[in-house]
Amino acid sequence: MRSATDNTVSRSSRRILSAGWALAVGIAAAVIIVFPLVWVFANSIKPENEIITAHPGLFSLSVTGSNYAQAWDAIDFPRLFLNTLIFAGGVTILSLTFDSLTAYALARLQFPGKNVIFVLVLVTLMLPFQVNLVPLFLLLNQMHWLNTYQGLILPRATNAFGIFFLRQFFMSIPKELEDAARVDGASDFKIYRSVILRLSMPALLTLGLFHFMYNWNDLLWPLIVSTNSSMYTLSSGLALFLGQHVIEYGMIMAGSVLAIVPMVVAFLIIQRRFTESIATSGLRLRKDGRTERRKAGRMNGLTQSGRKGGRSDTRGPAGRGQRRRCPGPCPLLGGSCGRSPRTPARPR
Repeated sequence: MRSATDNTVSRSSRRILSAGWALAVGIAAAVIIVFPLVWVFANSIKPENEIITAHPGLFSLSVTGSNYAQAWDAIDFPRLFLNTLIFAGGVTILSLTFDSLTAYALARLQFPGKNVIFVLVLVTLMLPFQVNLVPLFLLLNQMHWLNTYQGLILPRATNAFGIFFLRQFFMSIPKELEDAARVDGASDFKIYRSVILRLSMPALLTLGLFHFMYNWNDLLWPLIVSTNSSMYTLSSGLALFLGQHVIEYGMIMAGSVLAIVPMVVAFLIIQRRFTESIATSGLRLRKDGRTERRKAGRMNGLTQSGRKGGRSDTRGPAGRGQRRRCPGPCPLLGGSCGRSPRTPARPR
């Protein structure tokens, strides 16, 4: 009796110790992640002389908001916000559309050379983006697309990582759902739109968040494509504060805070939807798979009874003493005939 009690106490103590270690690691990771943001915000409300001092502190007693006012007046922030929103939002929408279509074809459709195309996609994933900068710049210059929105967006319209990511997720969706949709007469595009995309919301939200964040913070591509300050994004506009001899640290910190705020707001808006979709996607897939398998089993049973010319299904209170009609396509009669399995089609 005492040994059982000792085992229970030791097991509880180990559980508490492991929970304590997990909590400590989580707190340490949170501090490491949040500390740079706190440092940026603290420096954005300091005077310039306290930022560049030899022994800077985290906070200062002399708080000022002049850095935000100077940064807002020095560059056209509303225009930069609009350009960044159009650039990041347009790339995200186009990438999700083209990546999901390509991933569906590679995951679900059968055609010659499918594996070769997928290998080529993976090869482009291994190439750094800087390799294509000069050819893309020359091509956009010949097409007169420099300093335009289409020049910013269209070269980023698809992404090899997005195709690979969505293809792997599409392959995990049960095949029975697609077969059931084909029995109902759905085309490939309708299956993609009504079945695959609806069940792939967690993957689409994750990939869309990655695309939007990457393009919102991108500096190199907008600097190369946009030579006019009216087409700059936030990242390239903040680079104007980095002069050859003078660097405005306070204005850079204030502008960085202003650039971070929309991303934080966007994440807070989709966070609930994002977590709910991840938490319920697996349950929904399993439930839909079991439902469609039950439907397929019932339809197969009706088909077998019609093939044998057997009795009509009169199970249940609704069918007692009545003959039930075939609920779906009957392979013996070549489609939805609407007749009971016992009644054969009259030969002409």
